[in-house]
Amino acid sequence: MKNIDTFYVNGEWAAPAAGATVMDIVNPATEEVVGKLSLGTVEDADRAVAAARAAFPAWSQSSREERLALLERVIGLYKARLPEIGEAVRTEIGAPVGLSNAVQAPIGLAAMQSTLQALKTFEFETSHGKNYVAHEPIGVAALVTAWNWPLMLIATKVSAAIAAGCTVVLKPSEISPLDAHIFAEIMHEAGTPAGVFNMIYGEGRSVGARLSSHPEVDMISITGSTRAGVEVAISAAPTVKRVHQELGGKSPLLILDDADLQAAVQTGVVSVMMNSGQTCVAPTRMLVPRARYAEAQAVAAAVANAFTVGDPADPATKMGPISNRAQYEKVQRMIGVGIEEGARVVAGGPGRPDGLDKGFFTRPTVFADVNNDMTIAREEIFGPVLVMIPYDSEEDGIAIANDTNYGLAAYIASGDPDRARRVANRLRAGSVRVNGAQMDLSLPFGGFKASGNGRENGAHGLVEYMEVKSVCM
Repeated sequence: MKNIDTFYVNGEWAAPAAGATVMDIVNPATEEVVGKLSLGTVEDADRAVAAARAAFPAWSQSSREERLALLERVIGLYKARLPEIGEAVRTEIGAPVGLSNAVQAPIGLAAMQSTLQALKTFEFETSHGKNYVAHEPIGVAALVTAWNWPLMLIATKVSAAIAAGCTVVLKPSEISPLDAHIFAEIMHEAGTPAGVFNMIYGEGRSVGARLSSHPEVDMISITGSTRAGVEVAISAAPTVKRVHQELGGKSPLLILDDADLQAAVQTGVVSVMMNSGQTCVAPTRMLVPRARYAEAQAVAAAVANAFTVGDPADPATKMGPISNRAQYEKVQRMIGVGIEEGARVVAGGPGRPDGLDKGFFTRPTVFADVNNDMTIAREEIFGPVLVMIPYDSEEDGIAIANDTNYGLAAYIASGDPDRARRVANRLRAGSVRVNGAQMDLSLPFGGFKASGNGRENGAHGLVEYMEVKSVCM
């Protein structure tokens, strides 16, 4: 039983203020309580912000070399604890051991290494004749992260903010507290100056709301649902602080008529089901030429039905449970909505997979006979649910792909690179991947429309945490 009853504030482990509540840490694969977590209050948020504010003058004037040295120490300590981090993610969100060890834990390392490389060459000052433009840290940055890819989100935001010269208050998701606690231990062991990095746990409606409205917080960066992003923006408006948001998605995979259909469908289904569908950029709308729609359904069903769902500790498991009860119930409800709307289940469906009578397990589900006006095609489900939509021409496919409130990512399958590039330029999304290309963490990541604003990763990620000053001599 793991009891987390301290926060990290001003370089020390500190007990929560009076009035803190305690919640269970639940293993989603077994529904067993594996620990207790103390949740902070507004007073805890104020204490963390005060520490970050006091540390800002000195850290904002730190040299590039000092920041690089800190990041290098953090990276080295993180590497040493990769197995422990992977085990924490498996326990708290139910990610299969293979995914936890090969992707969930290492991707945080990759994010920090990307920031490190960007910092080495970033131009903090550029000359314009005798005048110059300076990039300076914005101030205290409040960072609110989600539970689905916890280390990537924490590492990306924290490393970029600190590299830019900001001081930080991190509020990780209370659903994934174990990995965040390890990260804070790493920051402490790395010798992070007191107040530069602070971490508190708490609910969004209390601690999150205080951080977003706090007059001493200069910027808030949130990864979460669009609903949460809107609430943060409203709360932040009176203090005119910068709001950076990476929010929901309903990303299309546009399979063009010259694509390798078998490979495209297989890659698309695997991308949706990985991490139990809890990935904001998952290509959950598969757009298929009408002439090959039946063939694509058969491939998708076969791939989904072949997924091994079960104990995340078993190396043979390819898909674990949904991370928490509330999300599990939402996914089940949305599968029911799809059936009520007239979509046809070609794989999966409601309920747990056969042989699993406990845990938040969901069957890998594929819907056909879907049109883009259905709820399951419009709303982010955040579970292992794929909808397949036929289209009649390239123009029709592009129109359906763009017919969404979201714009976080889009995917294209095509046998013609020039055609894929032309279509990519017409898709309204912050990132486009062609023929199964992997994410490049040196490139900017963020969304259009209701998927948020601002960018993360590399130099673009550093700029988000900076103000721009022009000086005329």
